[in-house]
Amino acid sequence: MSPEKAYEHAKKHGPSDKTRQIACEDPQYAYEYAKNIDKEPRNDTRKAACKHPEYAYDYAFDVDKCPREDTREAICESPYYAYIYAKDVDMCPRNDTRKIVCKNPQWACLYAMHVDSCPRKDTREAACKESPLAFFYARNVDKCPREDTRKAACRNPKCAYYYARNIDRELREETWLAVQGTEYEEKYNQFLNQIEKEKII
Repeated sequence: MSPEKAYEHAKKHGPSDKTRQIACEDPQYAYEYAKNIDKEPRNDTRKAACKHPEYAYDYAFDVDKCPREDTREAICESPYYAYIYAKDVDMCPRNDTRKIVCKNPQWACLYAMHVDSCPRKDTREAACKESPLAFFYARNVDKCPREDTRKAACRNPKCAYYYARNIDRELREETWLAVQGTEYEEKYNQFLNQIEKEKII
């Protein structure tokens, strides 16, 4: 009997040690068994679910309904699941989940925004690995310009232009040089003209 068939059999006939044991050969069906058949957490189904970050997160959120060291350890293989575990299960920042999300600029940004709810050196450094995310971090987390986020944004002309327009809101040599000879040079000039008009008004 496959884990799927064991799960379907248990749905029709109720839980049993045999079908649960077979379901636990697959992390998905171990989680589904705990959620829909046992309707309670058990060490065996949790251990099986923890073989995959997705089902470890699902188990913590839907079955345990609380954080645990074993489910957290299982999700910490994945920056994405570390982020959503911190946000939805722990509901607070922790050094271990933050360390994992900082391996991925996108999830580091979202962790800073939605879990830490404040800027930090480690999440900012992770964001600065990619120009668009350096801009995102400056706009949505720092909410102010900084040399490091500007430098990272300036590796991409588009990001340099948007950094100048939305964050610096003034001419800066770094952003100006970054757009020179690109399609954003004209837009940058238009932005500067608008700034000058606003000063006159």
